Amino acid sequence: MEKMPKSYLPAEEREELLREGGMNLVYLSESLDVGKAGDREAAWAWLALADVPAHSLMACKDNFGAGFIREMGFRTESADAVYGPGWLDAP
Repeated sequence: MEKMPKSYLPAEEREELLREGGMNLVYLSESLDVGKAGDREAAWAWLALADVPAHSLMACKDNFGAGFIREMGFRTESADAVYGPGWLDAP
């Protein structure tokens, strides 16, 4: 497994989030906390680990382009299921 992005969440808070909502909630919370701390690169890296909804991936594509989604390594299964497997390359 690749190295995880820098964490800004205290261990206790991370464990509580894990119990409440699983790893996806941890990834989203890490992304928010890291973003608030000004570490944009790590914020995007944490978000790329999350299961992001299809409409959010489409908005990301519209704003940053397909290459950004690929470079960041976003999981696209949700959008593949909604928009079809070629959605990322479609105009």
